Order: sequence, then structure tokens, then C-alpha cells
Amino acid sequence: MSSTAESVPAAGHERLWSVDDHLADILAAVHPLDPIELQLPDAQGCVLVEDVTVPVALPPFDNSSMDGYAVRTADVAGATDEFPAVLTVIGDVAAGSGALPEVGPGQAARIMTGAPLPPGAEAVVPVEWTDGGAGGAAATAMRPAGAGGEGASGEVRVFRSAEARAHVRSRGSDVRAGDLALEAGTVLGPPQIGLLAAIGRGSVRVRPRPRVVVLSTGSELIQPGEELAEGQIYDSNSFALTAAARDAGAIAYRVGAVTDDADTLRATIEDQLIRADMVVTTGGVSVGAYDVVKEALSSVGDEDEPGGGVDFRKLAMQPGKPQGFGSIGPEHIPLLALPGNPVSSYVSFELFVRPAIRALMGREDVHRPVVRATLAAGKTLSSPAGRRQFLRGTYDAEEGTITPVGGSGSHLIAALAHADALIVIPEESVSVEPGTEVDVVLIG
Repeated sequence: MSSTAESVPAAGHERLWSVDDHLADILAAVHPLDPIELQLPDAQGCVLVEDVTVPVALPPFDNSSMDGYAVRTADVAGATDEFPAVLTVIGDVAAGSGALPEVGPGQAARIMTGAPLPPGAEAVVPVEWTDGGAGGAAATAMRPAGAGGEGASGEVRVFRSAEARAHVRSRGSDVRAGDLALEAGTVLGPPQIGLLAAIGRGSVRVRPRPRVVVLSTGSELIQPGEELAEGQIYDSNSFALTAAARDAGAIAYRVGAVTDDADTLRATIEDQLIRADMVVTTGGVSVGAYDVVKEALSSVGDEDEPGGGVDFRKLAMQPGKPQGFGSIGPEHIPLLALPGNPVSSYVSFELFVRPAIRALMGREDVHRPVVRATLAAGKTLSSPAGRRQFLRGTYDAEEGTITPVGGSGSHLIAALAHADALIVIPEESVSVEPGTEVDVVLIG
């Protein structure tokens, strides 16, 4: 893959990529997935690719916002507790009612919330303003349809007057036919899905959630729940990164740890390409396993495809110096190879993989929010010269402070679990004093 900001390294020295150049290279190569038509339950979290207009008004008819009685305003004018209006109840109007009774002078129709306003009626009086058709004092609730005694027939006493359109939701008061319901670029969350359903849309055209395959490499890795042998550790990276991919909006598939064997790794990745829009590996990109992983990933299903292959790089950052990026297979599926240390892999995911996933989705907000905060630390923080360091921390929005959690070691996963932010120490700084303002990436 070619860089968007190429520089020629000095003789005998491998190029050290900046964080920004590496990210720019990734985002230049990752393009939004082609739009597809999805049913509403499957479209959640996706980006709409076309404007959606309202085909019918919402609500589509005048309806009651209360349980009560549909009345003519003249019939209840001046009604009081002492001198109630006495009206003849001509029937029930429930939500979904078809044929509606017509309310004439001196009449009322018992009506439920959401039911259409019957012809002749001009307002709804809540049941609490009436005796509920049972005689006596004001009712506290609507009596069930078909209940004994007075109800949908007989008389009802109304103790208060009502203005025209009182407790009536007018047709089109939410949206009118022809209005723009949602514009292209909208991310479909629960309220947007609800609106689409309310206006009768069963499916929409969106960019789909990308399918991301996550796999760990390392002969020392075993699955949680198994018995640890000497020299073995549990595979936590594939679980963390699969969860992170889902959190970013992807459909994520976790593959169990693969041993440090180039042929096995190559075969595993090739098998996964059928269900991948992106592949993320973790482990085997630093000195030691470097050659094995490079051999496996440099030509996965890509031998006859120009522009493919994976480029292994060193970045001016800590943690996460070793990185790999490129494309594999005949369809040039993006692949990001991350370091194996837990903190290194997670920080690398946040900085590089998450933006790439959201770029595939067609989202504009590909980056985590960055804020300025005051460093609340008990001592000076040190940082290696020429490296952009990312330390774990907890952010207090009220106080505007960031407090470091744990040390700088790339294996300290317990500290990561208690952090909700990354403290950014720039390349030109070798130390940061308490009270200094720093950039903070919010990951919580």
C-alpha cells in the first residue's frame, strides 16, 4: 500500500511512520461499502444513503390523546360540579375502530387514547372530568368496555367545559405527507427506526455494517475456560477486539487463536475472506514472529492482483510501535495487523481500526472525541523522545481533569479495564508536569 505522505528514510534506517501518516494511509485506502436495501430490524446502526419523505401524514387522522368522551363543545359549555352537562352516550370508539358513530347535539361517544375522533365531535373531555357514566363523583379511570352498569350507553355527566380541539391530536401534527422524514447520511438508531416504521417504510437503502473478522496469533494462546499449561496464557485480545469492533458498529466474527505457523495462518485467513469486509489480526508483528507473519500475510490469495499485500511498519508511538496494513484476496479486503500485547492491540484498534470500520460504514464521525483536560497526577509523567505516547486514564468531565490509571507497560490490561480515556503525550514532549493541559481521547 502506498503512503499518503511518503518520506525517504536515511540510508541504513527503516522509515518510522507517524501516527497521523499511518492513519491517513489507512483511511485513503478504505472506502464505504456499497449500499443495499435492508429490512428495518437489520438497518439499525447503518447510514441512510437516500432522503426519505413521508408518504402519509402522521398521525393519519385526528385522534384522542386521552381516555374520555368525544363531545361537541356547545354541549359542555359552562359545565361545573354543581351543574354538570348530562349527555347521552351513543357508543364506544376504540383505537383501530372502523365505522364511527356520529356525535349529535346532546350526545357523547366514549373514546380511548389513540382512537379516531368521530364525526360531529369537536373535543375530548378526559374521563376524570366526568362521572364515567356511573353516576356520582368524578371518575378516576375509564371503565372497561362491556362492564356492567352505565358505560358505552346511558348517560354521562361532564363537570368541566372544553375548548374546540381539546385533547385532540390533529392529522399531520407530527409530519405531513411530502415532508422530509430523514435525510441521507442519518445514522439509524431506535427513534429513526421507529419513525420509518410509523410512516410505513418496511425497508431502507443503507450502507451495511461491515463484517470484521478478528483473530489472534500465538502458539502460547489458549481459550478461556481451558486449563493453563506451563508457558501458556489466555487469549484475551480476540475477545476484546471483537467486542470493540461491535462497539464501533461492525458485525464481528471472532476466530480462535492461530499458532505461529505461516501456512496455518494463511489458510485460516483465506477461509475467512468469504465473510469479511475487513480482517484484523493481533500478534506476531514485532521482532521474532515478524518473518512468519509477514510471509503469511504478504500474498494471501493476492498473487495475481496488483496493489495488494501487507506492509509492515514501525510507528513513532508507544504502545503499538509495530503495525501492519494492506489488502488481501482478489477483492482487496483491508487487513490491519496489530501488536500482540493487550494494551498495544487495544490502543491500536482505537486509533486505526475503529476509524476504518466507521469509514466502511460511510459515517462522518470516524474518530473518537478529543478534549483538553488538566493532568491530575501525583508525579511527572515521562515519555520517550520522538514517540507519541498514549497512557490510560479516567476523565472527570465536571472537573475537566484526567487521572492516569496504571503504568505505561503494554501488558497492563487490568489498568485498561478501568480507563475511559487515553492521555496523549506528543512526540516533542519527554515529560509532562501535573497541572498541564493535555489532549485526551475519550474511549469510554
